Amino acid sequence: MNHQLNHLKSTLLPFSFLLLLAIFTTSCDTLFQYNPNEIVLKDSEKDLNNKNLERIKSLPVKDTLRFILMGDTQRWYDESADFVKSANDQHGISFVLHAGDISDFGISQEFKWVNEIMLKLKYPYLTVIGNHDMVANGPIVYARMYGPMNYSFEFGDNKFIFINTNSREYAFDGSVPNLNWLRAQLTNNPSNKNAIVVAHVPPFDADFDPALEKKYASILAGDPNVKFSLYGHQHTFKDGEFYNDSVHYFLTTSMGARGYMVVTTWKGGYKVDRIEY
Repeated sequence: MNHQLNHLKSTLLPFSFLLLLAIFTTSCDTLFQYNPNEIVLKDSEKDLNNKNLERIKSLPVKDTLRFILMGDTQRWYDESADFVKSANDQHGISFVLHAGDISDFGISQEFKWVNEIMLKLKYPYLTVIGNHDMVANGPIVYARMYGPMNYSFEFGDNKFIFINTNSREYAFDGSVPNLNWLRAQLTNNPSNKNAIVVAHVPPFDADFDPALEKKYASILAGDPNVKFSLYGHQHTFKDGEFYNDSVHYFLTTSMGARGYMVVTTWKGGYKVDRIEY
């Protein structure tokens, strides 16, 4: 009996070793994730905002720009896939803006799943970070996968300014949003392009630092190039001049609610349409 057990052990151990060896050497491109907090990205999944900005820069510039504002994807993968189909049916779209909460728990696999869905878009897409994207290792994943939390770019008659407004995740310490950076971005606009601020948490939300709310709103209202600003977070369509200062705030709904916005801009003007799919 002992002889049989020893023989069985001697047979299984080499087999187990060979199996593990085969798993690790099956393909140089195979990526393994043993811990949900582990961050393993392919090169094609890194620095996506910059890669998509390069695509946007190659697009023809027209007098009128049409783009899509979408909201929280989180765990609504089927609904996000349906969004892509609906967005691809829109006409004259240059790019898509994701207003944050790409993930639900800040896990790298969530970001990867959403990106796989978004790759089926006919258009490049850009993101701003949401509060759910800041859970666990989310900020590290976002930085590696998409890039800086605060950034801007110009296209035609428009300057887009993406800013992190997830104040609660910083314990309302006065650092987020970075108002000095925002002010500098708005000031650096010598051609007086339409200045479009894009963020996740709107200033009138409880997750926005209450000590910075009025300062933020006054910075936007104090710039004549800011006509409107774009957000997600509240999982519902909403819009209005919440501070009676001529700046219109638009919130798009979540993918779970199956809606998004199509924004049309031209020099000094704009139009926003709600789309349900």
